[in-house]
Amino acid sequence: MKQVQAAHLKRLVNKFSNKKILVVGDVMLDEYIWGSVSRISPEAPIPVVHVNKESALPGGAANVAKNITALGGKVILAGVVGRDATGHRIKALLKKEGVNTDLILEDRSRPTITKTRVIAHSQQVVRIDRESAGNLRPAIITEILTKIAKLMKQVDGVIISDYNKGLLTESLSQGVISLARQYNKVITGDPKPQNIFKFRGVTLISPNQSEASIAAAMPITNRASLLKAGKKMLESLQCEAVLITRGEEGMSLFEAKSGTSHIHTVAQEVYDVSGAGDTVISALTLALASGGSFKEAAVAANCAAGITVGEVGVATTTQAELKKRIGEEPWK
Repeated sequence: MKQVQAAHLKRLVNKFSNKKILVVGDVMLDEYIWGSVSRISPEAPIPVVHVNKESALPGGAANVAKNITALGGKVILAGVVGRDATGHRIKALLKKEGVNTDLILEDRSRPTITKTRVIAHSQQVVRIDRESAGNLRPAIITEILTKIAKLMKQVDGVIISDYNKGLLTESLSQGVISLARQYNKVITGDPKPQNIFKFRGVTLISPNQSEASIAAAMPITNRASLLKAGKKMLESLQCEAVLITRGEEGMSLFEAKSGTSHIHTVAQEVYDVSGAGDTVISALTLALASGGSFKEAAVAANCAAGITVGEVGVATTTQAELKKRIGEEPWK
């Protein structure tokens, strides 16, 4: 397979600024409570966290949207929040990041999904989830699809970001995929394994190794089983490419027309893998929408993820940071 050249990859990243991506997925708020631990509670064998500060960021599919804007792209986010203060807070945070929130609908029957992480000494102590993960009402699904159909011509690529929180029903997922294919748009998916077959027909799907193992219904324990799982997913999902992210082992790219390639990790230090998949799917899709090959897109995504896992908490990276990491060529 032809070697990816750093100079060409940097030019590809420059094109991100002209691309508009539609993200469809589960929108949530990531709250962080930062503190320190100096003793164990006398009430139970648990640490006592002294709070120093609190912060909040858009999470789930909203973090994918944030990653795209950080990389210089434009983004429209389609999803659902509750009719509550948290939902308004998410939309305000997203608008501040330059994300178009016109397709974020409100559902009074469910709360806005919120994940609260308590962090002490750079480590998570506990996570508290507030959510209602059942499927959304059919009327809301229909409304989202109707709105997406009206703007599909305007976008350069589509991401389906699945956190298994009830938005991505079979009808919505396949409806979005059908519209994207109708208009010849790049469409990528970041799935939960139990929903993998809702992604049939995407251009590329990007599970991690654990998700791929479940989706392929086989343990991935060595190179042979990895190859078998990747090829099995290509065939069963009828997609053009499968990118399996493998943590410290890097990534493995399976292309229907060009075989398999393995990309070494570029992470120099790993502090937190939260949101790494969001970074991968964002950079991948921008690169593909900018005319990059699957291999070029995978290398760009690998470099982007290598930057964000070096930060504590869910992080993003910029075009400048990505080009700098590409210039170091640690992926060769």
